[in-house]
Amino acid sequence: MRRIAVYCGSSPGSEPHYMALASHVGKVLAERGIGLVYGGGRMGLMGAVADSALAAGGEVIGVIPKALVGAELAHNGLTTLEIVDTMHERKARFTELADGFITLPGGIGTMEELWEVLSWAQLGYHNKPVGLLNADGFYDHLLALFTHLIATGFIRPQHRDVMQVAKTVERLLEKLAAHQPPVPLINIAAMTP
Repeated sequence: MRRIAVYCGSSPGSEPHYMALASHVGKVLAERGIGLVYGGGRMGLMGAVADSALAAGGEVIGVIPKALVGAELAHNGLTTLEIVDTMHERKARFTELADGFITLPGGIGTMEELWEVLSWAQLGYHNKPVGLLNADGFYDHLLALFTHLIATGFIRPQHRDVMQVAKTVERLLEKLAAHQPPVPLINIAAMTP
């Protein structure tokens, strides 16, 4: 994989280990020669993952909507900072630029990005691996919900592995590299001209 999009919070969270985790992810990506695509902010986990990737010599591409440049305090030291008009353009650009996705701790925006990229994978809009970094059990409750959605018939069993999960970024990268995309519900990518 040449580049991975990382979804994470623009907040540092309530515990210092969230920032340490983001820094570790950025460093590991850079050390493995994997470019980082992310939300373009310099605050919180976003800033930590970008700064550590840059410090380790990695490529960092930020994509941020015009309206959030001031609010998220756009990071001006990146390899590339793309300013787009809307959140929809931001997420589409993530998908165009990245070969896979990793979700770190975050809030509503992070969850929305994760669910959208999972939905797109399930429908066949892309066949890129989607990873959830469940360090320290941060996403245990979300994974319980995912299992419940499968058990109640709202996610098909063949889509159980649409999301790869690991407790370390090193293991998650291994799983993303080995990922075989599930058969989509509808292969929309094949239907578009």
